[in-house]
Amino acid sequence: MKAYYIPGYFRLAILSILVVIIISGCGITRGVKDNQALVRKITLKGIDKDFSEAAINYVDKEQQPNNWLNLQFYYLFSKKGKKNIGEAPALLDSNLVEFSRLQIQKFLQNKGYLKAKVSDSIIVKKKKAELVFTAVEGPMFRIRNFKDSIYDPKVKELYRATRKNYSHVNKGGRFDTDSLAYDRDQFYLIMKQNGYFDFYRQYINYLPDSSYNKSVVDIAMTIDNPVDKPAHPVYTINNTLITISKSNGRTDGKADTIQVDSQFRFVDFSGRFKPHTVTDYVFQKKGQLYDLDKQTLTTSRLSELNVFRNVPSPVYEKLSDSTNRLNTKIDIVPLKKMSDRVEAEFLFNGGRYGYNLGNTFTNRNLFKEAAILQVKLNWSVLFDNGDNGVAGGGAGIQNQDFKTGVSLIYPRIISPFNFPNLAKFGVPHTTFASSFQLFYQKGLVERKSFINSITYDFFETGRKQHSLTPINIEFSSGVIDPIARKALLDSNRYSYVYLIGRTTFTSGSQYTFQYNANELNSYKNFIYFRGSLDIGGNALNALTKILNTPKDTLGQRTVFGYTFAQYVKTELDYRLYRSFGGERQFIFRFNPGIGIPYGNSTQLIFEKNFYTGGANDIRAWLPRTLGPGQFNRASYGVDYTQRSRLKYLDQFGEIKLVANAEYRYKLADNFFGAKLKGALFMDAGNVWRLHKQIENPNGEFRFNNVLQSTAIGIGTGLRFDLSFFVFRLDAAFKFKDPQFNGSDQWVFIKHFNELFKAGDFKRAYIQANSTGVDKNGKFVGDSYNFMQLNFGIGLPF
Repeated sequence: MKAYYIPGYFRLAILSILVVIIISGCGITRGVKDNQALVRKITLKGIDKDFSEAAINYVDKEQQPNNWLNLQFYYLFSKKGKKNIGEAPALLDSNLVEFSRLQIQKFLQNKGYLKAKVSDSIIVKKKKAELVFTAVEGPMFRIRNFKDSIYDPKVKELYRATRKNYSHVNKGGRFDTDSLAYDRDQFYLIMKQNGYFDFYRQYINYLPDSSYNKSVVDIAMTIDNPVDKPAHPVYTINNTLITISKSNGRTDGKADTIQVDSQFRFVDFSGRFKPHTVTDYVFQKKGQLYDLDKQTLTTSRLSELNVFRNVPSPVYEKLSDSTNRLNTKIDIVPLKKMSDRVEAEFLFNGGRYGYNLGNTFTNRNLFKEAAILQVKLNWSVLFDNGDNGVAGGGAGIQNQDFKTGVSLIYPRIISPFNFPNLAKFGVPHTTFASSFQLFYQKGLVERKSFINSITYDFFETGRKQHSLTPINIEFSSGVIDPIARKALLDSNRYSYVYLIGRTTFTSGSQYTFQYNANELNSYKNFIYFRGSLDIGGNALNALTKILNTPKDTLGQRTVFGYTFAQYVKTELDYRLYRSFGGERQFIFRFNPGIGIPYGNSTQLIFEKNFYTGGANDIRAWLPRTLGPGQFNRASYGVDYTQRSRLKYLDQFGEIKLVANAEYRYKLADNFFGAKLKGALFMDAGNVWRLHKQIENPNGEFRFNNVLQSTAIGIGTGLRFDLSFFVFRLDAAFKFKDPQFNGSDQWVFIKHFNELFKAGDFKRAYIQANSTGVDKNGKFVGDSYNFMQLNFGIGLPF
């Protein structure tokens, strides 16, 4: 994900285009003929409030009022229906109004108002129609008696033993045909989970007998036996045939054929898989009762291996004898073994621009074990067109970041210990990973880091996911430019010199817990939680004390001649999701974190610190440009050389507090093939130093200064939902900037007139943060930008 900053003139142009689109659509009836009317409002009267929201959905879709923006897109882009963009006008049709009236009446009757009657009326003004549906519900009918009549004694026993767990049909309750259908579906699933392969919903029938005078209903439920059979047969699993085709779906040529055991026969036309790759995730075992849940589980887990293109549900065939056994057939089409994906992004910010190139190579089936090998390369470069004549500054490459990594992901737990099958709620993974990063910042530092780790991911339940990294070994080193080193030391930035220039070796363990990650793409009411714990250096600390290894000049123990880091770091991500119906949703997110060095360390490793800003965080600031606390870059002093060298210095802290609130809503169902959604958001937070540091004045965390040192950003955004991914554009504005003091922090209010133009405030800012003077005597350097445009793929959280 990259955050992109757009110059003022371009930002203003984008906003102007949006305004033009809005203004152009003022006349919503401009495409309606004189003898037509546009349905703009539906009014329901006399309907119980518990059902009024649902009742409106029974109005025919072509008589539902248009979404205003959908209609504008249709008028602007569809060329009278020649293109499928937006939504055609909902024109009044009296036949569909009558059909809608009958549907609403039937809905109310199904909800227990058996005497309900609905009438309709139409009000037309200026080519705009209002549909009014008025209901006389009458009395609500309730269930007086309920009895069952089940001819198979085993089925009767199963029904009576399980009914209380799901039934919505009870004495005294409202008579509701939807509840009857729900009960029937639930018991159908129970039968399918208990070996009744041949059972169908049609065997279950409800016979209601109503007394209109008393407003009560007696219900008799029957479950019939199959024709010419005294009972419903129970089936068990017999043999299983697994067939893997070639990636083109063909099953020709020679195949690897193996009789795995008494149940499984494995036929592989691709020649690429070992039998256990599939059999480990077939949950219907020989001799067990047929179970629809295990059938579905088998399909789900084989699909989650990400090595198969098509995994249809297993097919069952009855044996011709009278043993009620089922043979299983599973036919699978694999994905291509190799794939390669190239990604590219571009960013520009005033005089700065750059690109990010990435390449991912994937081997989906290493060692015939469905193990996935991924090799990732990423190269980021940032240029600066500015030229202030200052040594270490000027045009050219300002920083480069090169990353490469290799990971081998097994779809099982690989360990010297025996673990039970943990795939009931999700495919477990074991990941062996190595990565190398080289970061270069012009005139300042060159840093290298090398990481090796082993990680286990598994599910405790469908909602609870665990990730454990018992081994995480990191080696990092930095080399500071000698001139920059002197400039940093001259400005008393000793701890920063030590932080970015040190060589560190450490080993540790990490643990992450997630709750409800499976709900993140839904519109339900739920909470999401993610908590992580990262502990490093304890084992090395014990080992060096036992071996009495030498200490460096600062009194810190070393391993192989290098100091090692000792720390604990934790971060939480709590989110509250609330639905307002349809695709309207409110999300609140709280994301705190803290890292504490101890023992053999006085500072966190540079890479372990927290940063804020960017497309998924506090969106009104660029990444790593906010904080810590009330730190202001003007504190670098008036030396242009030093300011230029420190221009790209990362702003970080050991403490992080971020909160986000976002309201999401649908704008248009069809905008050039995508569903267009909108968002309003507010972001707040910052990072702080754990202790007072001379190089970060007012950057330390203090409880009595949290509000004063908190940044606030506001904004709005568009999301283009293409189903398989979401493309996002967010416009965020700085509202409260903690680098200033007092009322000057409320920059959006105090300097609103300078949002898109330069004034006294922006001129004073660039003078206080200038990195030089051009040939015309004007200050050059970072200007103050209120608005930040973020382009990204996927939702921010």
